[in-house]
Amino acid sequence: MISKVRGKLREKGENKVVIEVNNFCYEILVPKAVLGHMEDKIGDDHEVEFVIFHYHHIEPSRSIPVLIGFSNETEREFFEKFITVSGIGPKAAVRALTLPIPTIARAIDSSDYTLLKSLPGIGQQRAKDIIAKLQGKVGKFGLLQEKPRKQSERTEVKDAVKDIKKEAIEVLLQLEYTRHEAEEMVNKAVNENSHPETIEDVLNEIYRQKRKNG
Repeated sequence: MISKVRGKLREKGENKVVIEVNNFCYEILVPKAVLGHMEDKIGDDHEVEFVIFHYHHIEPSRSIPVLIGFSNETEREFFEKFITVSGIGPKAAVRALTLPIPTIARAIDSSDYTLLKSLPGIGQQRAKDIIAKLQGKVGKFGLLQEKPRKQSERTEVKDAVKDIKKEAIEVLLQLEYTRHEAEEMVNKAVNENSHPETIEDVLNEIYRQKRKNG
């Protein structure tokens, strides 16, 4: 069982890194939340250490070893709790953990369905399952220190949401809503889901609100 990997960074992708250790290269899956936390420790040709969650992905004709990396034991422990939720496997958890772990832990404890369902692959029902399974069990993870986002990252997020809102308004205008109605519905939808990733997220939230309000 591999518990830690320390070596030189050779490649870095959206959810993975390749680490060279004594002329062997290991591909390690890493949640976006962890990569963001370790950004100042990761650089080209720099040595870096990951605490590893190691498991085998079983397919009909083969068993594939998978390494998932974290910056410390506490992050790995949170991950191990997260994948105890029905329907969330290790790879799905890697994709889902895009926000800082303490942010997610606090959302679980405060029943923040909106934030949880904004995570990739986590819809309304899965958010309910996460809260039902983990609420009251993740308090210490909410105490992890968060690395402040760079100004450029905050600007990128705001610009992306701004573009999504603009596109959603244009769609609603084509559906013969007035601009005032469209802007009001889009703003209300974004207030409900502050992390929309696509225009579909905004339009689905508008549809959900209209059905709820009759």
